Amino acid sequence: MGQGSEQQKSAQKSEQDLGPAGDRSRSLSRRGRVLIAFTFFSMFFGAGNLIFPPIVGAQAGSATLPATIGFIVSGVGLPILGVLAVTTAGGFDVLAGRVSKNFSLVFGLLIILTIGPCFAIPRTATTSFEMAVTPFAHFLPGMPQWSLQLLYSLVFFALAYVLAQHPDKLASIIGKFMGPLLLILIAVLFVGCVATFRGSLTPPAGDYASNQMVRGFLDGYQTMDMLAALYFGIVISANVSAMGVKEESKIRRETALGGLSTGVLLALVYAVLSYVGAVSGSLSPVDSEHDTGATVLTNLTTELFGSWGTAFVGLIFFLACLNVCTGLISTVSVYFQERFPAARTPRGEKMTYRAWSTIFTLFSLLVSNIGLSMIIKVSLPVLSALYPIAIVVVLLSLVHRVFSSKFSRVYFWTVLCVGIVSAAQCVESMAVVLGGSLPWLRAALAYLPLDAFQLGWVTPAILGIIIGVVESAVRTRNLRAV
Repeated sequence: MGQGSEQQKSAQKSEQDLGPAGDRSRSLSRRGRVLIAFTFFSMFFGAGNLIFPPIVGAQAGSATLPATIGFIVSGVGLPILGVLAVTTAGGFDVLAGRVSKNFSLVFGLLIILTIGPCFAIPRTATTSFEMAVTPFAHFLPGMPQWSLQLLYSLVFFALAYVLAQHPDKLASIIGKFMGPLLLILIAVLFVGCVATFRGSLTPPAGDYASNQMVRGFLDGYQTMDMLAALYFGIVISANVSAMGVKEESKIRRETALGGLSTGVLLALVYAVLSYVGAVSGSLSPVDSEHDTGATVLTNLTTELFGSWGTAFVGLIFFLACLNVCTGLISTVSVYFQERFPAARTPRGEKMTYRAWSTIFTLFSLLVSNIGLSMIIKVSLPVLSALYPIAIVVVLLSLVHRVFSSKFSRVYFWTVLCVGIVSAAQCVESMAVVLGGSLPWLRAALAYLPLDAFQLGWVTPAILGIIIGVVESAVRTRNLRAV
């Protein structure tokens, strides 16, 4: 009887989210669209997204506006386009499979590792450490920073691992509160800045000393949202369908509307955070080599609200990061369990969900102890390699019906040309991050148009499209001749 009551309530709720009389041929109601928009927002915006716009504003200073525009284009526009592309294609495997089946497997694996144990999961521990512990490290003067971080990460990942075994017990509850709490925090910081700041913004410095809009565009990669969006689109479509919209065209339309609404909200939040960062940078200058957005926010909260305010913000970050970490460990473990069902342990036993989650938790624990600043530095070359590939796949998919489907080889050749250049740029940039250099590779890449703006992949993309069109046309002509 209890189950029947729940089903009845669910049916009533779905009808309320539809148009008049619960007509299944109609679109979502205004309330339903708001629910979808906030679902989108909660999937994209986490504690990690909170730390990048402030460092953009802190470095850009008086040039915060163009820097923020660039950041929003890649941090908001590209993820929304990714959602639309995946929704239209019918899933990531279908979308990436237009290049090749092997590409779908390899690129999907790289995305999962990037938004999982290699960068995103470790970042949850380092971000929360810098927000919740670092401001109060002076209370333990005899304890080295590295040992304090190691101790914290052990506790943090132990909690996340336990919760990941039963994520429905606590993670979903925390998730319901983190979105509103983070938005309230942003609003409070913005009001505090507007009410108290009477000075002038500092001149652009560090990475933002020049080409602020391009630099903002590249730093928008750090949100990793476009890569995540390639898996989010089908989830949102399923939510729209579960709310009673059954026609495929209506599902795509409602998903697009939800994406646009979420994009507007994200753009507003990022703009506010960039301004907050600009104010914080004027009050407490940052070191672009070592400081992060967490440092920028800590400086501001301490200035505005003192130690108690910083402690409250740190608590919010801890809970939000713990929730995200739990969800990511669960997501990655389920992915590997389903994608590699034949995997075995050294003892010959089948790899279970618990075994995968243990591996990824321990690996993330090790990576997290290199520090937030280093994780961000190392992740940028990798993201700079993956993002151009994702961008061209998404753009080709968006014009699939009118162009790409008529010249199917453009997917392969465009991805190949862009992938070669992106991989070379990744290797060259990673060598610099690790303290070395590859002058011969740097000299070769410098011949590419737009390389000075780190957009050297654009010309190879155009070349790949041309080659793909020509080969497709030749193949079609040969088939007709036969």
